[in-house]
Amino acid sequence: MSGADLAHRDHVSQLYRTHYLWLHARLCRYLDSSSYAEDIAADTFAQLLSAPRGLVIREPRALLTTIARRLIFQLWRRRDVERAYLMSVQQQEPLHSPSPETLAQALQALQMIDARLDGLPDKVKETFVLSRVNGLTYPEIAQQLGISRRSVSDYMLRALKRCALQATAQPTFRPSITRESA
Repeated sequence: MSGADLAHRDHVSQLYRTHYLWLHARLCRYLDSSSYAEDIAADTFAQLLSAPRGLVIREPRALLTTIARRLIFQLWRRRDVERAYLMSVQQQEPLHSPSPETLAQALQALQMIDARLDGLPDKVKETFVLSRVNGLTYPEIAQQLGISRRSVSDYMLRALKRCALQATAQPTFRPSITRESA
C-alpha cells in the first residue's frame, strides 16, 4: 500500500470517528430504522474510502449527507422494484398442480424406464436419470458423480441402447386419454 493510500485511509478513518454518530443519528430520523441507518452510514464511508486519492473535503458533513442521500435513493428505487415485482407475481394466476391422472401416468413412465434400465450398473442408471430426468449436462454429471466426461458418454450410450432394445421387445408406452361424454 502506497503512502498516499495510507494517508487517504487514515483521513477517512478520522472522518469516520468524528462524524459516524452524527450521520447515524441523522439517518435514523430520516429513515425511521436504526438498521437501515447503520447500513447506509457504513456504505457512505465505504464509498468515501473508494473515492479518488487526494480528494479535498472542505465540508465533510455536507459530503457525507450527499453520499448518504444518493444511497437512500438507491435503496428506495430497489424497494420500488421489489414491490412492483411482488405485485406482478401476486397478480399472476396460481400454478396448477398436475391432476392425479397425470401424476399416475408420470409414475408409470418412470417405472417403465426403470424396468428398461434394469440390469445395468447403478452408475449407468444414475447417469441416465441425471441427464434425462434432471436435465444436467454431461460435464455437470461428470462433476457430480466424480467420473470423466468420457465415462458419462459411455454410460449414456449403454443406457440408450438398453432402452432401445427393450422398446423393441416391449410394446411402447402410450398413456390412454379418454374423454367423458357430456
